[in-house]
Amino acid sequence: MNSLQRRLIFGGIWLGFSAYAFLLAPPNDPNTLDQIMALSKGQWGQLNPVIVALFNLMGLWPMIYGAVALADGNAQPSTAEETTKPIKAWPFVAGSFGLGAFALLPYLALRSPAPTTLQRQPSRLLKIVTSRLFGVFLLANVLLWLGYAVTQGDWTNFVNQWQSSRFIHVMSLDFCLLTLLFPVLAQDDARRHGLSSPQRTWLTVTLPIIGAAIYLCLRPQGSEIVAPSSEVSNA
Repeated sequence: MNSLQRRLIFGGIWLGFSAYAFLLAPPNDPNTLDQIMALSKGQWGQLNPVIVALFNLMGLWPMIYGAVALADGNAQPSTAEETTKPIKAWPFVAGSFGLGAFALLPYLALRSPAPTTLQRQPSRLLKIVTSRLFGVFLLANVLLWLGYAVTQGDWTNFVNQWQSSRFIHVMSLDFCLLTLLFPVLAQDDARRHGLSSPQRTWLTVTLPIIGAAIYLCLRPQGSEIVAPSSEVSNA
């Protein structure tokens, strides 16, 4: 896939999802703002556990993406066909905490398929988010919230809210889209970690969020190859 095709595909997905969210999704619920405030403040007593779990899982997705996208941004070439400066991943990852896939899709459109070597020395933050301990932390939280939704949630009520509330409807679709998009970055991440068959990551990470967290726990540690300084300067 060349750069133009990549931009058209991910740009089209971004435009299509945005158009659907604002034009075709169910109307806004009058109680949406109160619901968002209650979710943000941890006032969950009167809320459906499925909604609570989904909201918190949507907070974990950006951290999962950060564990691969920040390394991917660090591996972007210093000069590329499209630009004279490497695309930075962190603004898109930061934006995804509030906007989910709406913020990450532009990065997927603009990035270059990353090489197998890191172009710059990893920062302290990058070392933390790519560690196995961070992956275990994410997996434990994913299992916690999934278990809470399955055992305590009112799924009939969730379906009703999905059909009548734009906030719940779009957040649910955002969750699904993040699940489907993760392998795009995971394949390059697998190559950087020395996995011989990165295509296998598609089977693992397309399991809703739990597969992505498992991947972060199981990927080899310390096998990323840092490019020599001469390569970096000539990139």
